[in-house]
Amino acid sequence: MPAENDNESLAAGLYLVATPIGNLQDITLRALAVLRAADLVLAEDTRRTRKLLTHYEIRTSLKSLHDHNEGRLAQRLAERVAAGERMALVSNAGTPLISDPGHSLVRAMLDVGVAVVPIPGPSSLLAALTGSGLPVDRFTFCGFLPRKAGARRRLLESLADEPGTLVFLESPRRLARSLADAAEVLGERPAAVARELTKMHEEFIRGTLPEVAARFADTEVRGEVTVCVAGASVVKTDAASAGKPLDRHDLDRRFAQLLEEGTPRKEALKALARRHGVPRREIYRALLVEEEETR
Repeated sequence: MPAENDNESLAAGLYLVATPIGNLQDITLRALAVLRAADLVLAEDTRRTRKLLTHYEIRTSLKSLHDHNEGRLAQRLAERVAAGERMALVSNAGTPLISDPGHSLVRAMLDVGVAVVPIPGPSSLLAALTGSGLPVDRFTFCGFLPRKAGARRRLLESLADEPGTLVFLESPRRLARSLADAAEVLGERPAAVARELTKMHEEFIRGTLPEVAARFADTEVRGEVTVCVAGASVVKTDAASAGKPLDRHDLDRRFAQLLEEGTPRKEALKALARRHGVPRREIYRALLVEEEETR
């Protein structure tokens, strides 16, 4: 482990160094010390990492490590560290291994018995979560949502009963479609979209999922995006705290709207149940009573 202000004491090992997600000032003194003292910095994109190193006048050698070569290089790099080298792994931005390469390398290092040392720092996941206004005591990180709509919706459906806040990464090109799917599958939960975190144009868009989805429906989005959505426990707590019976007329209106939008009847019932935090059978009974009263 490196002693403070003593780069020469850096022991052999693999150091997982968190780097800025936008603002170059968001790097720790310890991270800089490790990057200076390392024999080699492994980076997904050496061009981006070189800009960071140049900014801080760090001249450590760089080597590319990405999804396409990690499996081939991991064992060889682990043997070099076992022989006494000091290596630092960085991602393009933020904390290594979080939706980025590095897992195979870490496993190879551990298999040969060398130290793997995390150097904590910036993370878009934690920055978005803590700034979202949603509960942070329990959360589920889901990485990037699937590109294909069917797979994306199936994943969202599998997460509908997760009690903690849901956190996703998303491409700006797919954000509108993903938010629309989330709104349809998860209902009117509180949500927050964090864009361009730590940068000049950083912004948080907060509201219910349908509101946030509408905000981005016809908007060209740029920059990195992280999405936070309230978990099922928040939906149930909100419904219970209201202490009010189900509004049958409102249910009927929303149910009809979902059907008009092409949502299958069963899925519409599930969506309303999630929104109100009650079993689907209660929604069905309320709608059945509404139908009988209007006959």
